[in-house]
Amino acid sequence: MRADARKNRDHLLAVAGTAITEQGVDVSMRDIARRADVGLATLLRHYPTREALLEALLRTSFDELTATAEALETSNSPGDALVSWLRDCVAWTTEYRGVTVLMAAAIEDAESALHASCVTLRAAGARLLARAQAEGAARTDVDGTDLFALVAALAWLSDQPSLAPRADHLFDVVASAIMTNAASANTGGAPLRARS
Repeated sequence: MRADARKNRDHLLAVAGTAITEQGVDVSMRDIARRADVGLATLLRHYPTREALLEALLRTSFDELTATAEALETSNSPGDALVSWLRDCVAWTTEYRGVTVLMAAAIEDAESALHASCVTLRAAGARLLARAQAEGAARTDVDGTDLFALVAALAWLSDQPSLAPRADHLFDVVASAIMTNAASANTGGAPLRARS
C-alpha cells in the first residue's frame, strides 16, 4: 500500500474510533465520512461495510487481547490469569459503545467481517478458563461461550450511567461466581474504565 493511501486509511480509522467512542457502533458511515472530511464514496471504497470498518478498527485490540491471554497462560497462576484477562477484556469492550452486541452476533455469523477475530478472542478466553478449571480454580459448568457472554454483560453494565459507578464491584461479584476461590477473583486490577 502506498504511503498516502495508508495515511488516508489511518486517518479514517482514527476518526471512526472517535465517532464510535462518542456515539456508539450505530454511528452512520455518512457521519464518519463527514468528520473525516471525505466523501462517503471514499470511505466506502476503503471500508465497504460498517463491519469491515469495525474489523479494521478493532483488529489491533483483538490481537492484543489474544496475545495478552497467551502471555498470561505462562506467567500467572491459572485463576489470576483468567481474572486478569477478563478484567482487560471488559475494560476494552467499554471503550466502543455497543461493540459487544456486534461481537455476540459475529460469533454466530461466519460471513461477518468480525467473525474470525471474535472466534479467536473467545478461544483465547476459553483456554484461560480451561486452564483455571483444570487447576480447580474455576467452576467447571462455565464454558468459553458463557465467558464471552459475561464479558458482554459486564460491558453493558459499565455503559449504564446509573450502574457505571458500581462496575468494579459488579465485576468482582461476577468473577467470584466464576472462580472456586473467591479471593482470587479480586485481583485489585485497574478499574474497568481505565482504558476509556
